[in-house]
Amino acid sequence: MFKTRSYQLERIDTGDYTEQEYEQFLREIRLVNRFAGDNQALRKTLLREIEQANLQSFSVLDVGAGSGELLRTIAKFARRQNRQSKLFGLELNVRSAEAIVEESKNFAEISAVRGDALQLPFADDSFDYTICSLFTHHFTDENVVWILEEMSRVSRRKTFVIDLHRHRWAYFFYKFFCAGFRISRLVREDGSLSILRSFKPNELENFGREARLKQISVKRHFPFRLVLEGEKIVSHEQTRKNTKINPI
Repeated sequence: MFKTRSYQLERIDTGDYTEQEYEQFLREIRLVNRFAGDNQALRKTLLREIEQANLQSFSVLDVGAGSGELLRTIAKFARRQNRQSKLFGLELNVRSAEAIVEESKNFAEISAVRGDALQLPFADDSFDYTICSLFTHHFTDENVVWILEEMSRVSRRKTFVIDLHRHRWAYFFYKFFCAGFRISRLVREDGSLSILRSFKPNELENFGREARLKQISVKRHFPFRLVLEGEKIVSHEQTRKNTKINPI
């Protein structure tokens, strides 16, 4: 059950949900991620990298940003340390892109962009960093590599990928969590399937190698998060420059 990835599609990917279910999904997934360690993983990777580089200004693209929770974490970090930040959340889903704007109304440094992760609507080297969180497990192996190539193409420094660790204890812990917090059926079932669709550390590292990232590392973060970190690829034979964006 946990030896290989599942490729069964989640309801959130098929569109098999009502508008009300999706609104509840956006609310509940923030709760889940708050307990599941995404912010902690971000602080120990990207934010630590910014501190070590002592960047007084920086830009970040979050691919598949959801409602933009991690972008707001980055914005608060930058404000506390008197750093200037320009933060962009890319979402294909219209409602999610709108949610980034709604939830970030007090953060002028955060913008939302409609776009496809498989063909990012930005020129090469547009951002200092690219990140994504709980996003890549929604895709096939081939498309995971393609997304990593695209993220690396538009970043000047590093790419960070936060995703789930496919582990039996993660699966059972999530079941107990959902029962305890009375999580809705959509989030409960899709979340369990997300774990089955996610990665072992060596699998994520191999995807980074296939995407021709360099200085690759994959580290585990409590409780069941993996973070892939990689520097810009040496060469990119399929560079696709496209500066057309759709700001919300």
